[in-house]
Amino acid sequence: MADSPDITSVLTEGRVFPPPPEFSRQAHIKSMEQYRELVAQADRDPEGYWGARGKEEIFWKTPFQKVLEWKSPFAKWFVGGTTNLSYNCLDRHLATHGDKTALIFEGEPGDQRRISYREMHAEVCRLANGLKSLGVQKGDRVGIYLPMIPEVAVAMLACARIGAVHSVVFGGFSAEALRERMNDAGAKVVITSDGGWRKGAAVPLKGNVDAALPEMPTVEKVIVAQRTAKTAPAKGPKDILWNELVSGQSATCEPEWVDSEHPLFILYTSGSTGKPKGVLHTTGGYAVYVSLTTRWVFDLKDSDTYWCTADVGWVTGHSYVVYGPLMNHATAFMYEGAPTTPGPDRFWEMIARNKITILYTAPTAIRAFMRLGDEHPKKHDMSSLRLLGTVGEPINPEAWIWYREVIGRGRCPIVDTWWQTETGGIMVTPLPGATSTKPGSATLPLPGIKAEVLDKDGKPVPLGSGGKLFITRPWPAMLRTLYKDPERYANTYFSEIPGKYFTGDGARIDQDGYLWVMGRVDDVVNVAGHRLGTAEVESALVSEGRVAEAAVVGRPDELKGTSLVAFVTLKKGVEPTAAIKQALSAHVAKEIGAIARPDEIRFAEGLPKTRSGKIMRRLLRDVAAGRQTTGDTTTLEDLNVLAALRNEEE
Repeated sequence: MADSPDITSVLTEGRVFPPPPEFSRQAHIKSMEQYRELVAQADRDPEGYWGARGKEEIFWKTPFQKVLEWKSPFAKWFVGGTTNLSYNCLDRHLATHGDKTALIFEGEPGDQRRISYREMHAEVCRLANGLKSLGVQKGDRVGIYLPMIPEVAVAMLACARIGAVHSVVFGGFSAEALRERMNDAGAKVVITSDGGWRKGAAVPLKGNVDAALPEMPTVEKVIVAQRTAKTAPAKGPKDILWNELVSGQSATCEPEWVDSEHPLFILYTSGSTGKPKGVLHTTGGYAVYVSLTTRWVFDLKDSDTYWCTADVGWVTGHSYVVYGPLMNHATAFMYEGAPTTPGPDRFWEMIARNKITILYTAPTAIRAFMRLGDEHPKKHDMSSLRLLGTVGEPINPEAWIWYREVIGRGRCPIVDTWWQTETGGIMVTPLPGATSTKPGSATLPLPGIKAEVLDKDGKPVPLGSGGKLFITRPWPAMLRTLYKDPERYANTYFSEIPGKYFTGDGARIDQDGYLWVMGRVDDVVNVAGHRLGTAEVESALVSEGRVAEAAVVGRPDELKGTSLVAFVTLKKGVEPTAAIKQALSAHVAKEIGAIARPDEIRFAEGLPKTRSGKIMRRLLRDVAAGRQTTGDTTTLEDLNVLAALRNEEE
């Protein structure tokens, strides 16, 4: 029993919220009947289904000859077709939407820019011509290390326009992290800025590039945009200022028509150990899938002002800040800075002022806002909102309900989306006009996606039981390989059950066929012979009214094998006491059962998180076990949080 591969699911959640009828009436997907018909089409003839989507979603310069070539674990989609993603995001909209606002940008200091599709097209063409003047050719890799400013979207689209492969490095990463990623990619050019604003201070991006540059031998030029400094930054021998590069360049640049399987970008995702993995996405399949999912999942309309709060350094920013909205000629909102600068209501004030209609953000951000109190969102008229979304990790039911009631005022459907860097786009999600939602469940796979919860032998587990989540059929936006490491790709994703993509997540499927993601299999702990997903224990803790956020990890225990340690952040104004610890312990036992009662509860002012908002449970495991941290901490938002936790321990 102790090494049983199955995961015991202990969380129960019975609330169900049907889509508002008035939302369904105007939605792209209006009913479960329509959803089921699409699923049936895709199941009967997957290639026919995706072939039709491929023809509908994007412009092909050369039509594809074959929908899928699958030699497990390697896929080719829309074989023989040629296209260009920059053309699909910009040129094809100019006749009908050229004067429409493509991007509303707001900087942390309060400056704002509105850029039309026509203006964006001209900026992209000038930079594309500038890159060509530096010798950048089709297939060359270009590093992008920028804050959340319009230039980051321009840079990505300029690379796509000339067939260069971009690799965006998150602006919160260190010089060491940048160097490692750029060397693996063999970047020819790095595009950066003098800095970016966060929490009232300038982040020294150019300084980090300068520190890494002596050890980045393939980098020939560094393009520097101006953002924080009033004077131009000092120029090194490889530097060229963005404005100088684009000045005098033509505002037209013929797109490079590339094969459907031409690499579009490499995005590095850090493993818990070892060097980061360079996830490689190609052009055609990614474009088709991201275009479709942006429209269906967010029910995107021409009248929407859409805000995905993710940084472009993560895949969510690639797919649902830049490429997806622009392919759908949407108006996207982009914000540079911290969510609570200069005050705790910055997000809500921007939503009210800009009349945002769709908000897509992370559960971690939602829990942080919960902790700050309801009074901040309640100060602002957010009646423009019509749809809410979550992304990044499973959302606990209490945070889901708060998001619905306090931010959505009980009016807005919530799309709780499950997907990964590797999947390219959203895989499991409600369709807001069709799917009844359950707090904490990502609900159902999209049509054409085959998601299954399997045991170690590859057999489906009984409904309600936990197992490992696999995608058992290829899909257009899937990663094609790990850059320069096809063997690691095959071993990481396809060796668990040959031919099936292992997500690394534990999950269960309930009696209605709804999927509940229980967190990374790495975050499953063995307690008294039961393998428990720590996400479920965390949900139980957060459902106690005084808790804002919780993270649960396993600690080696001589007697039990593993004991549970809970790190708990209390809501504003709640003082940590021994009585609260006892109450929380009793609450978990009542919600789940005595088996899930934490052996130790530690109060924490904050939890160690990446800048994208994910809790770094690996670091908490080190703290709980009293070990020194040896793994990569370059993604950590605030090192002081880790130091404070260690001090508490001492």
